[in-house]
Amino acid sequence: MSVQEVYGLAPLAAVAVAAVFVGWAVWWIVRYLLADSMTRLSIRQAVRVRRGWKRLAPMLKLAATDKTPTALALLSNTDGKPIKPRVLVPALKVNHDAYGVIARATCLPGVGLEEFQKAAPHLANAWRCTRVAVTQDKPGQVVIRGVRLDPLKFKTEHSPTGLESDKVAWWDLGLDEYAQPVSVDLTQVPGVTVAGLPGFGKTSLINRLISDWAPSPAVQFACADGKVSTAREGDYAHLVKRMFAFVGDDLEEANALFRRLVELRRSRVSAAERILGVQSMWEVGPSPAWPLVVLIIDEAHTYFRDHKGSDPKTKKLAALAAENARLVEDLVKKGRSMGILVILATQKSTGDAIPTFIRDVCPVGLSFAQKTAEAAVAALGEDIREWPDANPINLQDRSYVGVASMNHQSQPGFIRIRTPFVSGTDSAAIAQQTAHLAQDPGELLASQVGDAAPIDLAKGTGPTAEAA
Repeated sequence: MSVQEVYGLAPLAAVAVAAVFVGWAVWWIVRYLLADSMTRLSIRQAVRVRRGWKRLAPMLKLAATDKTPTALALLSNTDGKPIKPRVLVPALKVNHDAYGVIARATCLPGVGLEEFQKAAPHLANAWRCTRVAVTQDKPGQVVIRGVRLDPLKFKTEHSPTGLESDKVAWWDLGLDEYAQPVSVDLTQVPGVTVAGLPGFGKTSLINRLISDWAPSPAVQFACADGKVSTAREGDYAHLVKRMFAFVGDDLEEANALFRRLVELRRSRVSAAERILGVQSMWEVGPSPAWPLVVLIIDEAHTYFRDHKGSDPKTKKLAALAAENARLVEDLVKKGRSMGILVILATQKSTGDAIPTFIRDVCPVGLSFAQKTAEAAVAALGEDIREWPDANPINLQDRSYVGVASMNHQSQPGFIRIRTPFVSGTDSAAIAQQTAHLAQDPGELLASQVGDAAPIDLAKGTGPTAEAA
């Protein structure tokens, strides 16, 4: 190719580069104009973060000095002066969302996760963020999450899709204080406790679980609601269609339900190897024929509290409460491998509300607002005293309705979560759509066992009950 031809192509190359630049600029402007006001602020924030990074990083000691000269530097003429060492700044890629920025930085020798975490408060000041968190994304890379706005103070809503999830027993809770989604894996979990003052989000949290899990025929629900007397009352009235059993505040009815589920557990133990071929249901996972059974006990103190008095009626209630505690203890301590999950909700999970021999076996605990340090410790354990920012006694302001504290499985310490509101209309629609999926797990088991071992789970009779 001649020199003239090369010079002839130069204008075309310049035009192509200009076209690419103009296209990118138009795309950026359109995206900016279509964004909401919160996202626009985050876009401008991300631009400032990118522009100021090379200057800010060395100031915060997030840069490395390389004293080894490059090959080009060795060939250059320095007039006998020593070659200046290079200052290396971690590469930074910045994205945004409505709450702030998410940056990914490469690590350098001497500049890793610990150094970025130490610099987090200064990054928050420089980037004008409410808070900044640094986590390890993968080897050699960290994620820096900066939130300009506090996600905990923005109420959110969740509309159930009505579609069956790919992950059974996966509980989507909401957003943490860095606007990151929080989920809990409830496989192999025997029990969950949910505590908090009335009206701060306990029921909505459980409604979401039911609404999200209801489309799966591999999950069956039972409920004991201590706030009501019949299934037509209270927060679960619109969800009863998707439950195979429901009782109110009557201790005898609750006792019958708990006894029925204990017999189901015993029968499953006897039949597991014969039907599933394994000793633990979780080795094969729940199925429509052997579903995960979720027992929800709301206002749990109704069924366990100690009744004081010497009259016959009070003595009878005291005996029922003591037996209820024993039966639920059986389910929590022994039901995990057989696919039984117990969720206990109460205002404060002190020992008089949920007996400690039940509460302390539940590995997952959440607490909405609490009035006293004693109630916070009962709900989350003694370690919550060492995490004052996450203590639920700080969540009593009405702006924190729907915000809970919990000890997450994947990280040390405690996190706060903004749980979304689920409307009764949406959850009722899901219950209506999935009502046909409600099946009594005892009847399902009996149909598989067949004539070889007839089981009456309601009365607790039959060969399996005797063997257990």
